[in-house]
Amino acid sequence: MVLATGLIASSALAGETLDKIKQRGLIKVGVGTTPGFFTPDSNGRWQGFFIDFGRALAVTVFNDPEKVEFTNSSPQQRLPALQSGEFDILLSGVTQTVTRAFKLGFHFGPVVFYDGQGLLVRKDLGVTKGDELDGATIGVQSGTTGELNIADFFRKTGKKFTPVTIEETGEFLKALDSGRVDALTQDATDLAAKRTQLSKPDDYVLLPERLSKEPLAPALRAGDDQWLEIVNWTVYATIQAEEFGITQANVDEFLKSEDPSIQRFLGVDPSLGEAIGLDPKFAYNIVKAVGNYGEIFDRNVGKGTPLNFERGYNQLWTNGGLLYSPPFR
Repeated sequence: MVLATGLIASSALAGETLDKIKQRGLIKVGVGTTPGFFTPDSNGRWQGFFIDFGRALAVTVFNDPEKVEFTNSSPQQRLPALQSGEFDILLSGVTQTVTRAFKLGFHFGPVVFYDGQGLLVRKDLGVTKGDELDGATIGVQSGTTGELNIADFFRKTGKKFTPVTIEETGEFLKALDSGRVDALTQDATDLAAKRTQLSKPDDYVLLPERLSKEPLAPALRAGDDQWLEIVNWTVYATIQAEEFGITQANVDEFLKSEDPSIQRFLGVDPSLGEAIGLDPKFAYNIVKAVGNYGEIFDRNVGKGTPLNFERGYNQLWTNGGLLYSPPFR
């Protein structure tokens, strides 16, 4: 029997996190504040790339994209808050690392955005690559992987720099705007968004090189395999939908498909959903509510948005990117 939440009743499968979510009636998600990725609109409603994945998760659990609560959490506080149970999941642009997995005890869902650390510099410095910043003063936000990455970069290049560690996001931008630092270093996606918030954005340039790999993924507390798999397959559903060519606009037409893979994916054939303990139509419901991965990317951060990002590595594997869903079977 399918419960109102969209999940199949099965006490043997019930995990502690999911039990709490169902009792509470909503999912608690920790996010950041970067336009395009997560930011409240003029009415206080959260919008953005990571926000859409939070809503997709609420669709999987409740078949209702609104049964989710987004709370801004700083880079310094987000992981402790997740560990303490303040959040069920972080969708705040957390980089997946071995230390966070083993030492801190977090699990990660699929990478939803392949990023890399960049450098945002004043144009009047006349530099075109990072190793030309010898002797520069560089702002880095505390509590991020950026602190170690920038130190490693200058150590490898044999150059010197003066780090200025800054905690508050607002002060981070002011440091560059006021000339306190020559450059900022952070994930390139964050820097592209922050550049639009500077008083004179055209006075600054994001250098093309990347100092690190920054795979951004949902972060969860370790120890609840069922919750992890729900997150995994929610993300994979958006990727697989794009590979099938299924969109918000045409998903109902695909219900008529005679392709058995699509029938299983959309729940026309309910056997897959019943076997894994989810609403057989969970993937259909996700696409209907928020679209496929490409639609989520394009409307929030893609070409024509203020961030104007190319898909790059965030394309399907069939198009030369890194996005790949395991089979829905």
